[in-house]
Amino acid sequence: MKDFRIRLRYLDEVISLLFPPSTTSSARTLVPSRLVPRRLVPRAAWHVGGRVLVPDGPDTIETHLGDVLGRRVRATLHVRPARRANRKPVLELYGDAGLLAFVKIGDQPHTRDLIRHETDTLRAIARHSFDVVVAPKVMHHGVWRDLDVLVLTPLPVTKGRPSADLLAAAAKEIAALGKGSWHGDFSPWNVAPMGDRLLVWDWERFGTGVPPGFDTLHYFFQTALRRMRPVSAAKACVAQSGRLLEPFGISYEEARVTAAAYLMTLAERHRAAGHEPLGSPATWLNPAVDGLEPLT
Repeated sequence: MKDFRIRLRYLDEVISLLFPPSTTSSARTLVPSRLVPRRLVPRAAWHVGGRVLVPDGPDTIETHLGDVLGRRVRATLHVRPARRANRKPVLELYGDAGLLAFVKIGDQPHTRDLIRHETDTLRAIARHSFDVVVAPKVMHHGVWRDLDVLVLTPLPVTKGRPSADLLAAAAKEIAALGKGSWHGDFSPWNVAPMGDRLLVWDWERFGTGVPPGFDTLHYFFQTALRRMRPVSAAKACVAQSGRLLEPFGISYEEARVTAAAYLMTLAERHRAAGHEPLGSPATWLNPAVDGLEPLT
């Protein structure tokens, strides 16, 4: 219930920020109606799973993006999880021909930094020719009402689970971008197969200077967290690391050390963000890596 109230309050703030009140109400916001405060829109049967009205006018994110892109656009707002360190408003932007772009809004110092980093990353990798990886392209990045606004090309909607070989090939391509490169959030919800290629989005956490295989370990760990407790997922990540990192030519002993380094890197990320979704590292990290000290 507390998370629900936080999400309601956040949604209220986002709508006020992106769609300042005016005399008309025509902007489209695609959200479950139970998440929309009653003071913004009355309940009606067709609101469920459909569209609701929010304030619109000459100075909204929708009109700004229309000016930037030189065409009439319609924006729909996605409700993000209530508790995430990188939580931010995300819009779908539609033109006359359908879905035109996804738009990320940096409304806090941390999310503004992430958006700027993703912008730089995507512009850099756009100059690289991939055989497997398909990444979004930057259509626009700028500032509106002190908010960072990143407009990205949409990737095709696909279904299915990528094969281990496809994931490994994509992870190796990303690692080859620079010394110790990794996507940083190579998770099931950030990738999708498209034939013999892999769609990869959300490059906010791209970094360098890590051992090969961090992305592969991250994908496994995030998948494991869906079905087991963090401490069990961390132990499984270490136990399976030899098999997971075999495509990188890493020995089983080195793989276990790499898995420990990955888990510690993730814990430090959470600490630096002031948000520990897995709980204290003492409860999930230490039991998984303490026994590896003789290997380091």
